[in-house]
Amino acid sequence: MKISNELVRYTDLCRFDDLPTQVVHEAKRSLLNYLSVCIAAYNDPAIIKAYQLFRSFSGSPQATVFGFSEKLDVLQACSLNAMSANVFDFDDTHLPTIIHPAAPVVSTLLALSEKQQYSGKDFLLATILGMEFECRIGQAISPFHYSRGWHITSTCGVIGAAIGSGKLLQLSQQQLLWAIGNAVTQACGLVENLGTMSKSMSVGNAAKNGLLSALLAQKDFDGPMEPLEGERGFLKVFGQDAQGHLIIDQLGTHWEILNNTYKPFPCGVVLNPVLEACLRVYQEQLKHPSFLDSIEKIQIVGNPLLQQRTDRPNIQTGRQSQVSGQHAVAVALHFGRAGIKEFSDEMVQDSRIRSFYSKVEFKQDDTIPVEGVKIHFFSKEYPLTIEIDAAKGSLTKPLTDKDIEDKLINQLALHQLSTPHDQLFDFVWNLEATSDISQLLQWMPINRA
Repeated sequence: MKISNELVRYTDLCRFDDLPTQVVHEAKRSLLNYLSVCIAAYNDPAIIKAYQLFRSFSGSPQATVFGFSEKLDVLQACSLNAMSANVFDFDDTHLPTIIHPAAPVVSTLLALSEKQQYSGKDFLLATILGMEFECRIGQAISPFHYSRGWHITSTCGVIGAAIGSGKLLQLSQQQLLWAIGNAVTQACGLVENLGTMSKSMSVGNAAKNGLLSALLAQKDFDGPMEPLEGERGFLKVFGQDAQGHLIIDQLGTHWEILNNTYKPFPCGVVLNPVLEACLRVYQEQLKHPSFLDSIEKIQIVGNPLLQQRTDRPNIQTGRQSQVSGQHAVAVALHFGRAGIKEFSDEMVQDSRIRSFYSKVEFKQDDTIPVEGVKIHFFSKEYPLTIEIDAAKGSLTKPLTDKDIEDKLINQLALHQLSTPHDQLFDFVWNLEATSDISQLLQWMPINRA
């Protein structure tokens, strides 16, 4: 059976009542986490710069851009909201692909919901299918794809956004196939861009181009018959020995969305165990005020991906600090915190923090999972080794529903915003009961003109 055909057949035939309760609940968790990280991005310079430019080219005001009073056209709005969701690397993370599934898919569907009314059930079903296949396709080309340097959220996200949009637009199976074909030809994004504003651009493009792919397919704008498995299709071009069967195996019984996780810290997911370990050490070092000064060297022993992505001692900006192990260690040990403010331009320029970077080194150990770490603190007076098997926010130690609610509340507090968040939470947890998903947007605060 052809992979692309089976994917679109399942997408077309799947109904909300076919979804397990646990899967539906996970989609709600992802949505609530998405909203919290979009609020976290309020006042971010990259989003403001992009908004100002996009507004000058936007068509009629159709869809909300989080934090701004003025609506933009659907394509521009979904792009900006996807950028906001991903700009702080605070969004959800599918393991083991390291895809951030919600940013491209949810941004697209929320924008569409302001153009035409959709029920909560319609929205949840489209969200789940878009995210599910986004992650399944990522599984099929992992680990080669990300290791080779492709930004997997962007390259797979555009397909997930096209599938989710196509489901919400009720495309035929033929049109869904064309939508995927339109999407794969726009798949792009490089890991080289991490730590810069341009990283967020490819995530925004994934949302915008995924929606554009579905809208064009709705007009019978055709594409290839085998966009995924074709001789020059997505799997062979973007993967090496791709396992295409993973895209369609156990459809309806195995759900990749259940492998989605949520971050307690606004940085690359591989830094979660590093921060957790150092925050524990901070509490211990309170007993020994001279501990920090006594440290001669700190050795981080972790999964190879940890060093590959975060061994960055020469950073200059807050954006770069989000993917710097040296910075994560320094701020956690000095301040006992690891929030938005600790990953800012101002903090990177703090002389105490910068001088500490040189004490940190990495050692690779492929027996340690991405969610774990071992850190050795070399000190004559207070030698210490701390090990994290699985950090909070991992699959084995997931954030609770309350944790995710608190995450949103904390972002409101950070920006000194107020909204009836209890009503927002109630709306999200009972999303299948609403006849108009766009009502969700009434609780998203505005703090920019």
